[in-house]
Amino acid sequence: MSQATFVHRQALYLRPDPARVIVRPFKPATEPRDLNATDKTRANHIVERVLALDPKAAASQLKDVLDNFQGRHRNLLETFELRADEMEEAFAAHGNFSETQRQLVGAYFLNEYSFEASALFNPSIVPHPDQSGTATGSLRFILSLRAVGEGHVSSLTFRSGTIATDGSLAVDPTVRLASSPRIGYTIPGPIGDEVGVVFEPDQDISERVIFPVTDSQSHGIEDARFVEFTDGGRTTYYATYTAYSGTAIRSELIETSDFLSFRMSPLHGAAARNKGMSLFPRRIDGKYAMIARQDNENLYLVYSNDLYTWEGGQAILKPQFPWEFVQIGNCGSPIELDDGWLLFMHGVGPVRKYSIGAALLDKRDPSKVLARSSEPLLRPEPSEREGYVPNVVYTCGAMRYHDQIILPYAVSDTFSNFATIKISALMQAMQGELPSPLKQSANVRASDR
Repeated sequence: MSQATFVHRQALYLRPDPARVIVRPFKPATEPRDLNATDKTRANHIVERVLALDPKAAASQLKDVLDNFQGRHRNLLETFELRADEMEEAFAAHGNFSETQRQLVGAYFLNEYSFEASALFNPSIVPHPDQSGTATGSLRFILSLRAVGEGHVSSLTFRSGTIATDGSLAVDPTVRLASSPRIGYTIPGPIGDEVGVVFEPDQDISERVIFPVTDSQSHGIEDARFVEFTDGGRTTYYATYTAYSGTAIRSELIETSDFLSFRMSPLHGAAARNKGMSLFPRRIDGKYAMIARQDNENLYLVYSNDLYTWEGGQAILKPQFPWEFVQIGNCGSPIELDDGWLLFMHGVGPVRKYSIGAALLDKRDPSKVLARSSEPLLRPEPSEREGYVPNVVYTCGAMRYHDQIILPYAVSDTFSNFATIKISALMQAMQGELPSPLKQSANVRASDR
């Protein structure tokens, strides 16, 4: 079967762009030990070679570097200085340095990284915290995306866009530059560091790239599921994501109020040891609530009094239909409707084909499943089957806008697009015991189409 007829694919393709680069620290490997020579690292050798240049040659070389790279990065000389500050151990044995020498040394210990050269996928969407200047009835949004570059290292990047009063979508063009944030603080913890990172206010949202900064994230910040969380009149944007060290995974939490400063923290507890957690957008009966998948197969409802510690949980959804027999997983935070929580979820079927379906959970007691789609809402079309990982459609979070759902989704782990879904049509398509008011509303709206 093809996708549900009421799911409307858009043509807003967001594809990876290898021209978008950031600068990252370059760390030369240490030489093998030579018993007939002093035990110097490659870093010391590089520093010595820079020092051996006469002042005129050093200045000329620095000018050449700036001529080549200045237009590709923001505040490049300052970046060279900051990298030089991190190289103090290599400087220590070599006496004083001129400003030119320090900047040149800093340049030698950086490299460009094309952070989205391979893929731009697994998006989630939330309202923009700044709606100033937006036309009445329209809405600005922020889209988070997983970017993958050389070595399959994942980072977190962003786009902005607008939903117009007629429901049409537009994504803002990206700016030319891309930048990593400044690390504001690091707090060591028993299972990992808490880190605060900060961007400058004049950096466009599409310029901001959060690259791995801790050992637990060293090989990737994967699949952030953002949600607009309200508590006591305060709005905070949270996202669970998978931190990958190269050998182990775990769930972590990122939080922000403005998408300029971010706090990244490890999550504790048995329920946080796997992928795919997503936070409800508000407390339920005074407790935080998550959808999790700690057994790699089923979806669990987990409550906690502590946002950072998650234990136990109750299995509420298990593979039921052929297109999801291998496993199911959540596709972002539940969306609050008038009569229930709408949960998008992925299912894995034959030949590891990923499709997207949905379930409706009771608003007061989300452990009760009221309805569920027996067939996928969205599955790979012939034009969407090819990519880095074939036969996959996937999302990390949708958003309600009036009477429709805005669903950004990824195609074969390569690029991203959008779909829109009328809520009334979705409710009518799902199997199960819908609440009577919602069933009646769905029937009435369906007759109007």
